[in-house]
Amino acid sequence: MTSLSRWLPFGGPRTVTGPSEKVVVVGAGLAGLSAAMRLAGAGREVTVLEREDVPGGRAGRLDITTADGTYRFDTGPTVLTMPDLIADAFDSVGEDMDTWLDLEPISPLYRAFYPDGSVLDVHSDTEAMTQEITEVIGPDEAAGYRRYVDFVSQLYKYEMKDFIDRNIDSPLDLITPDLAKLIAIGGFRKLAPKVREYLKDPRTERIYSFQAMYAGLSPYDALAIYAVIAYMDSVAGVYFPKGGMHALPVAMAGAAEKHGVTFRYGTTVASIETRGDRATAVITEDGERIEADVVVVNADLPVAHRDLLGREPWSVRRLTYSPSCYLLLAGSSAHYSKIAHHNIHFGRSWQGVFEDLIDHRSLMSDPSVLVTNPTRSDPSLAPAGKEIYYVLFPTPNLDSPIDWERTKPRYRQEVLRTLEERGYVGFSDAIEVEDVTTPVEWGARGMERGAPFASAHSFLQTGPFRPSNLWGENVVFTGSGTQPGVGVPMVLISGRLAAERITGKDPNYRSRAMR
Repeated sequence: MTSLSRWLPFGGPRTVTGPSEKVVVVGAGLAGLSAAMRLAGAGREVTVLEREDVPGGRAGRLDITTADGTYRFDTGPTVLTMPDLIADAFDSVGEDMDTWLDLEPISPLYRAFYPDGSVLDVHSDTEAMTQEITEVIGPDEAAGYRRYVDFVSQLYKYEMKDFIDRNIDSPLDLITPDLAKLIAIGGFRKLAPKVREYLKDPRTERIYSFQAMYAGLSPYDALAIYAVIAYMDSVAGVYFPKGGMHALPVAMAGAAEKHGVTFRYGTTVASIETRGDRATAVITEDGERIEADVVVVNADLPVAHRDLLGREPWSVRRLTYSPSCYLLLAGSSAHYSKIAHHNIHFGRSWQGVFEDLIDHRSLMSDPSVLVTNPTRSDPSLAPAGKEIYYVLFPTPNLDSPIDWERTKPRYRQEVLRTLEERGYVGFSDAIEVEDVTTPVEWGARGMERGAPFASAHSFLQTGPFRPSNLWGENVVFTGSGTQPGVGVPMVLISGRLAAERITGKDPNYRSRAMR
């Protein structure tokens, strides 16, 4: 029975109305899997429909086989943080994450290369990082780093419980004691000047503020609250699953299936059947009608509204989007002894990178790039003696006038030239297999504006101002396009928040992040 308290502020976050026993989840991305596991744990009958032949969504897998063996590429995120959030998803069905997933901490978290020739290894251990900064830059900067860790740790403590880890229906929901604490420590100031209060050297400033790019913003425009992303990886640590990042959705799907979730791969949903504001079924491309009490949608939110529900509210039409990226996956015979698992190569320009990408919607004139070498942690991902390189160059999204059909081959040469200049000597000649993704391909995979980082986290697209995860009486959204936002930790939380729109707040949830 529908309770009025479900819709009023004093009743807690809103939940779906009517029956909720039979749930159809559209999409087996990380958020959809997180929701499915929790719903199964709460006793719901769950069916997951996934258009691909494997789970994962953006955390996909591309295998390329050669005469020497198979290269196994992750096609999406490569940085995994906050494993406690993963463990909580497994716990919701009574499973131990460690029996399903072999996670290893990465050390260093990143290796940062600067145009002056200096190199800085980033560690999550405060003592190790203090020593690193002391040796590379100096003791004064190391002291500033320690004060910065104290700041972002406070930020995380105040932000997580009230602003990230719960469903928000109204800006009034933000009025908590922690809001005043966030204001007091400067959380609503601009990120770059806030970081400079602690870190005076441009090298440390860059490594602890580049994460704003994940939020789709320049650190000169982002609010300091987004330093919480720096906390999640540079303080809490970075991990890598044996078998690659795709091992995570495979493990989650396996645990969900063990506990009764039905997976139908190779099944594309064409639309959601509605009667008024109530979903009654999903319709597949083959014309099959699958009845549902509740529909959870893990497709990119604007695409879900427009293509599946056939309506696009103003809250979605108004959105602006994060930059995109050019991704080169390369199977190679070249080995580079001076790099780590994750490597960031900064150009001379820093503010100019964001001006190019966001203000001018043009390609970077002086690139800063991420190069990940997964075989450094798991050699089994490539044939014996071979390596995998994941090369990411940020680019504008499809709002830019760039003609990628013409630009793609030329930009490949620019990418290879930049890599050679940054120390990857012979990179081009050593490539044995490759795959390239531009904003056009991201868009073809269902990402609005070809933006894999979804809508930007500007103030008016954050928290209660980000599109809601609840539509009508019984459609729930999950993923990076809705609350709380982009990134692996956020979409895992998004899955739990989606489940709680159906089941009510999980009384057994004890996020370690909130302790």
